[in-house]
Parts: sequence; C-alpha cells; structure tokens
Amino acid sequence: MQASVATLLIVAVLAANLPFLSERFAGVAKLKNKHFGWHLLELAVLYALLGLFARLLEGRSAPVHPQNWQFYVTTLALFLVFAFPGFVYRYFWRKRGV
Repeated sequence: MQASVATLLIVAVLAANLPFLSERFAGVAKLKNKHFGWHLLELAVLYALLGLFARLLEGRSAPVHPQNWQFYVTTLALFLVFAFPGFVYRYFWRKRGV
C-alpha cells in the first residue's frame, strides 16, 4: 500500500469520528447543545474536505481521473461506516449530560 493511501485512510477515519467526540462545532465554536443536525453538517463538510485532500494526493502522483456519481455514493457510504465508532460512543456509551 502506498503511503498516500495509508495517510488518506487514517485521515478519513479521524475526520469521520471527529464530530462525535467534541461539543465544539468544527473544533472551534463551543455549542451549548450540539444536536444531531450539527453532527450531520460537520460530517458533510469533513467529507467534502477529505475529497479535496484525496484529489490533491491523486494529482501529485498521476492525472486525476474524472468520477461519476457512483464513486461519490460509495465513498460517502464508506465515510459513514468509518464514523460508526464515534456515533456509538456518542449515543450509546456515554451517559446523558456528560
């Protein structure tokens, strides 16, 4: 496995779990009550940023291949699978009010 692929996978797992591990929006703004809608917004923004990062990595090693909608649906599903541990921690393991 190339180093860029390993880096991308590690960054993807960390980015997918980041919204569920903090009460801050984007790690900056403290929210009083961060509800599920904020988590979805953060996941969408991080997915887009991760896509830009992947495109940058691909562009450094080879010409960028154009993608169709199937590629984006598949990578979004994989990103949501990566987010599952953070979701479980946030909504099933943590006690309420903590």
